[in-house]
Amino acid sequence: MNAYPALLAAVSSDPLIAEGITPRAPETVMRLSRMGSFHASRLSFMRVLLRRITAEGWRVSKPVWTINAQGVGRAVYSAQGPERAYSLVAFAHDLPPEQRSDRVIATAWDATFTLFDGIPSAADLDRLEANVPLQEAGRISERELCLARANRSVRLWDHVVDRLAAGAQPDLQTVLDVGYLMRTTAVYGSSKFGAADRDVIAARPECAAPFQVEMLTVWLIRTFVMDLVEHMARAKGGATAVPIEPALRRRFGIGNSTGLGMAPFLMTHPVLLNNWIAAREWALARVRSVSTPSAPEIDRFNALVPRVARNAAEWQSSHPVQMVKLAALREDLSRLTAKVAEGLAPHAPWNTLWVWAETALSEEGQEALASLLIEVHPDLVDGLAECMAADEAASFPLDGAQSVAALRQKIVTHYGWALSMDWSAKPAQARVWYVSQEKLEPRLGERWQEDVAEWEQPLQPGRDVAMLERALVGVEGTVAAFVLRYPEHRYAIRRVQICSRFPYAEIHDNTISDQLLPIDLLRAKLSFFGATHFDPRSDRWVRINMFRGAPFPHEIAAEESDLWAYPV
Repeated sequence: MNAYPALLAAVSSDPLIAEGITPRAPETVMRLSRMGSFHASRLSFMRVLLRRITAEGWRVSKPVWTINAQGVGRAVYSAQGPERAYSLVAFAHDLPPEQRSDRVIATAWDATFTLFDGIPSAADLDRLEANVPLQEAGRISERELCLARANRSVRLWDHVVDRLAAGAQPDLQTVLDVGYLMRTTAVYGSSKFGAADRDVIAARPECAAPFQVEMLTVWLIRTFVMDLVEHMARAKGGATAVPIEPALRRRFGIGNSTGLGMAPFLMTHPVLLNNWIAAREWALARVRSVSTPSAPEIDRFNALVPRVARNAAEWQSSHPVQMVKLAALREDLSRLTAKVAEGLAPHAPWNTLWVWAETALSEEGQEALASLLIEVHPDLVDGLAECMAADEAASFPLDGAQSVAALRQKIVTHYGWALSMDWSAKPAQARVWYVSQEKLEPRLGERWQEDVAEWEQPLQPGRDVAMLERALVGVEGTVAAFVLRYPEHRYAIRRVQICSRFPYAEIHDNTISDQLLPIDLLRAKLSFFGATHFDPRSDRWVRINMFRGAPFPHEIAAEESDLWAYPV
């Protein structure tokens, strides 16, 4: 599905968007520094998933639990929706400390998982047990939708087991300092290692929004991890052991360690990126257009402001870049709190607040406010989640009949930012994206220090479009005739043609410069997942928290609020 053309046509005629208010321009939104300041929102895929599960009354059962006192064995969690079931198959391992690593080259983990399409038989479980713990070295089938693995956060794991075994609750501050008992180091889907292709499930209503099976996998992993740590505490403490108190239990999320392997995704899926950003920007424009919010909507906003500030206060990082951003965010939220305390404008209060924020707050604060404003009006926002998928194959063919003159005009209109850069300067081409032979994962090399340019991947569209523009000087005729003579420019032509139809499809920055921070790419994507508490460990990989605060399966029917992402 690609709902964006309908979305694009509707923006200009949307009666919910007031005259004079438009979605922000790509040249504002699509800069890496701003994308690296995105926050989770109502449109994040975790939130979309749990809203559907709640609305449709899904039920989760645990038909298999054969895990011994040492924490080794297997478990199955089956989630039954209106039409079909999905089952997390989990394998718990006794991993020696010296084998525990978050690196992609690891060969052993504390737990390994797959999401099975349906209810697995005993034969399925035996087949999966022979393959899933091996991860890349094994193979799964099209009955499996995801492959994942996770490692314990040892310090917090031992603390929780010891406290529960002794009949006491874990220390709250210790829990908040880490935030998760296990962190995943990969959640693979979309045909990798034999898993089902995206096309197999794309037409299912529950899978239509992006990354829904991956989010379901992680949500069920979180349940398994909490059950496992309580199981280990009972094994150690016997009758003295206690479970975790429910409110404290929800403060645990699932960690994730993500590196360069994810970074190129936003560049290799331009139409999908466009649809994500467009839906978010349209949502913000709709909310800004509200002339007179209701009293409950104002109350909702006022109640959320301190919760957003609390979230920022609990967010910790030791990375210098993130520490500066966190300091700015906390200061911004103090300014926002003071501004709100002065009273909201009687007419169009959200737009008035937004216009103030554009000069009063940093990019971090502005993007936090964008997510906060979107939160206030679910009736204006939630339906836009249906516009965030994409049929990218439909946008892949070149328009060979387009004239070279028309193509050049599109370049000037949509890539002026790239044409203004000095691509001959060494710092502008300092980096090289390539794929490692050992793990078939993206890597970022130094062009002038390493012999890697020969294997460069096409992940620098700004430079390549600038080269295309120079090659088109003095050329007439059609795009088809030009490509026949110069096929090396096919990729750049496709980018221009896509960007001319999908305005948020391109990042308006140099993705190979010496100033590039790949963590900006990671944070932009992960914010759409719904991740929180970004903690960079270098400029190339980051730890995050997923589903922190979310209800567990046994709580979902009773959970009246969709605001679990904001701590009380």
